[in-house]
Amino acid sequence: MPSKVRRVLRWSFRLVAVSLCALVGAIRLVAPATAGDAAGVRRQLAFLRAAIDGGAATDAQALYPEGYFFMHVLYGLTWVELGMRGKPADRAAPLREARWAFTQLSSPAGRAPFSEGLTPSYGVFYRGWSNWLLGGVLGLQPADRRDPGELRRFVDDSAALGAAFDASASPFLTAYPGQAWPVDSTVAIASLRLHDALLPARYTATVQRWLGGVRDRLDPRTGLMPHRVSAGTGEPAEVARATSQSIIHRFLPDIDPAFARDQYLRFRDQYVVRRLGPAVREYPAGMDGPADVDSGPLPLGVSLSATVVTIGAAQVNHDDALAGALANYGEFAGVPVSTPWTKRYALGLLPVGDAFLAWSKTARPWVAAPPPAPPASITWWWRLPLLLILTVLGTGPWLPALLRHRRRVRPGTGWRAWRPSAPAPTT
Repeated sequence: MPSKVRRVLRWSFRLVAVSLCALVGAIRLVAPATAGDAAGVRRQLAFLRAAIDGGAATDAQALYPEGYFFMHVLYGLTWVELGMRGKPADRAAPLREARWAFTQLSSPAGRAPFSEGLTPSYGVFYRGWSNWLLGGVLGLQPADRRDPGELRRFVDDSAALGAAFDASASPFLTAYPGQAWPVDSTVAIASLRLHDALLPARYTATVQRWLGGVRDRLDPRTGLMPHRVSAGTGEPAEVARATSQSIIHRFLPDIDPAFARDQYLRFRDQYVVRRLGPAVREYPAGMDGPADVDSGPLPLGVSLSATVVTIGAAQVNHDDALAGALANYGEFAGVPVSTPWTKRYALGLLPVGDAFLAWSKTARPWVAAPPPAPPASITWWWRLPLLLILTVLGTGPWLPALLRHRRRVRPGTGWRAWRPSAPAPTT
């Protein structure tokens, strides 16, 4: 084959590849990418199970103290979410996988980072998330055929949490010795509300007392729950930050819908920004701060982890416009790689990020009715600049070749020569 022909073919392949990439990017910006993508989430879960079996949870533990725990609990919770959407006859696989995840939390590796001497034992982070997952496992089972051992464990763990909250001067229990984060207590209180939805109500007074204590200890700068508090008094020790707020707003609607709506709108107004696409700042507007292991790097103040988790917070708060925008931007910028069996983001380099994303894309309230939609803070048109860029990238490389071809066409030999001649005038 002549070298000139080979060069033409190589450039043609490159042009086609660039155009196809631009087309795929445009599709990812507009195609539904949240709860309607159940097939995509199942493929994510297939990737996650293989990754966990290959040691990804242990690798995540080396990154931050709850890495092993989060890999398993989010995997189990996402299966619960999918099971709730399916028919009762189709819940065998979700129930099996969620149970498996729960057993990993109860293993020595699952409990290793936590202190048994705390109240409740192993701390509010461990007890709250575990109890929420166990409640989800029970919710997948018919009320008259629930596993007696799982039911007894849920009742006992809920009682331990309720007693700890009732005895505490602070609404925020400790997760580690001498350390307390409001987000952990929010998850635990939501698990008590789940208890009262599945079983005879027992914790109404505990929840109301907790809400009163929270309202008395809001961060004065933002009017939101602080990121970190004094372990003894619950007084704010650190400004509200998006890595915890995004999780708080995933659970707060199941605790108190009215309080949740006010808190969510405050969060959205102060933390959601536009950086070509929608994103979430780690610190409130007008304030910058250091990154840490929870937030990850903060380019332009944006936390990628908080942005991912806010997809779920927006869905639970019925903010479908923001949830869809964040999810579409994630599909565009997250470099997803799909096969008929698996799906992973960022080339699968950080599976715990995939776990948070799968969990976020399936979010919905478990206890409360879906709230009314808040006023939209973002419109479909945020996509337009990106779509224009993709259009230029997809068509631009072809323009020089088209212009060269047009110059080579001699008069009378191109398409104009094929136009029907005008009929001759009649006399």
